[in-house]
Amino acid sequence: MGFFRIFVAQFYALSNLMEINENNYCVILAGGKGKRLWPCSRDEKPKQFIDFFGVGRTQLQQTFDRLTKMLPKRNVFICTNREYAPMVREQLPDVHEENLMIEPVNRGTAPSVAWANMRICRRNPQANVIITPSDQLVLNEEAFYQNIDEAFYFVSHRDNILTLGVQPSRPEPGYGYIQKGDYIMPERAPVAKICTVKSFVEKPERDFAQMFMDSGEFLWNTGIILSNAHFLNQCFRQLFPEVLTRFDNTHSDITIEEEMAFVNENYPAYPNLSIDQGVLEHGEHVCVMNCDFGWADLGTWHALYEYLSRGEGDNVVVDSEVMLEDSHNNVIKLPKGRLGVINGLDGYIVAESDNVLLICKKGDSSALVRKYVNEVRMKYGDEYV
Repeated sequence: MGFFRIFVAQFYALSNLMEINENNYCVILAGGKGKRLWPCSRDEKPKQFIDFFGVGRTQLQQTFDRLTKMLPKRNVFICTNREYAPMVREQLPDVHEENLMIEPVNRGTAPSVAWANMRICRRNPQANVIITPSDQLVLNEEAFYQNIDEAFYFVSHRDNILTLGVQPSRPEPGYGYIQKGDYIMPERAPVAKICTVKSFVEKPERDFAQMFMDSGEFLWNTGIILSNAHFLNQCFRQLFPEVLTRFDNTHSDITIEEEMAFVNENYPAYPNLSIDQGVLEHGEHVCVMNCDFGWADLGTWHALYEYLSRGEGDNVVVDSEVMLEDSHNNVIKLPKGRLGVINGLDGYIVAESDNVLLICKKGDSSALVRKYVNEVRMKYGDEYV
């Protein structure tokens, strides 16, 4: 009988969640270059389109799988660019063509999210939206769904932009940080973790990251954002007044063809802004939720080392065949069909893909890798980038 009661409770909880989900939408950002995981992440095939860990699904597919457990597939939109559109279509065949927001030219995330949100508003004026990168690790999916449910409830009842933060576990200079302000009185008990935002700090030096962590005032910025679509549309009007006046939800008779013609003509003139720069850092109604779902931005080699299981000698071997002797604290990623034999190496990245082999000190690797990418491009051309 106990099992039956639990089953019934879970059934009704799921039924209630599905009713809420009809107004909840998702925008997955899948247009990034992923340069900090070079050489495995390349211009022609960035990390979100790679089965980086050998699990049978790319990072984009895993993000889609995670979100469609709580949202209808028809409510998921993908933002990418023309170069990557074929890979999106191949990897996510269930996504309808009208849910693909394909930039005519590369811009920051603000123009593409504004465009996707505009289309969502026209489809459903009551919509709530979650915006998420396509390349993140979630260790506790049950806690993730609970946090997202609480966040959707919050933004559906208030005109706020809510960003999700997590407690730092180390002084990581490769992440963004959010300084918490005052707690907001909850409208229901689980929402007691929401604060106003005092400031955003993007990728600080390690000493400052240590200070932020020690203070207890800062959270890591996951890059996951929620809002009701109508309010988010109002925020974007200040950045893109022409397009959002022409194509907001009051013009429901606009066809996709007319919209695309306007976007193709005007998109190149839009500012190259991230949604953080354009909306979050200047918004008066931005809040942060302190979440606990076990998060990592898998955008750097150092982050991979921190979050993946370590073997003998505290080495992280990512889906590779390797023989290690007297080697410690390394992260290693080799192509299929390659065998690495490594002796006497301590604290390094060893990564090979196609025509590039990278061996460098692990340390604060994101800045180093970006430097190498730029130098390689200038000296040897795009073939190696």
